Amino acid sequence: MAVEMVAGYGWVILALVANVLLNLYMAMQVGSARRKYKVPYPTMYALDSENKQAKLFNCVQRGHQNSLEFMPTFVGLLLIGGLQFPIAAAILGALYNVARLLYFRGYATGSVEARLTHGGGLHFLALLGLLVCSISCALHQFFPDVV
Repeated sequence: MAVEMVAGYGWVILALVANVLLNLYMAMQVGSARRKYKVPYPTMYALDSENKQAKLFNCVQRGHQNSLEFMPTFVGLLLIGGLQFPIAAAILGALYNVARLLYFRGYATGSVEARLTHGGGLHFLALLGLLVCSISCALHQFFPDVV
C-alpha cells in the first residue's frame, strides 16, 4: 500500500534524517571525549574532584544531551508543521540542524557562553517557526476556510 504525501514532504523527511545524522555525529564526539578525558562508562558527567578536565568533557556531553532533550519537540513540530507547510518546515528544519551543530561546537570548546554565539541560539528561532507552522496546521483542521 502506497502512502500519499503532500508535495514537498520529502524535504521534511530529509531534514529529519539530517537531524538523526547530526545526533550520531555528536554521540561519536562524546565517545571521543570519553577516551580523551578518561571518563569511563557509565559515568554521565565527570567530577572536578576526580578529573582535572571534567569541565571540557562535561561541555561536550552536555551539548549532546541538550540536543537529545530538544529532539522530541523538534521532531513533532517538524512532522506536524510539514503537513501543511512542507517547504517552510524543511527550511526551518535545516536551520535548526545547522544551529544545533553550531551550538554543540561552541559548547564543546569548554566555554558555556560559546554555545549561543556564532549562530548557536538560532535553533530557538527555528523552533518558533515550526511551532507557528504546527499551530496553523492544527487550526486548519477546525477552520479550513480561515487558516
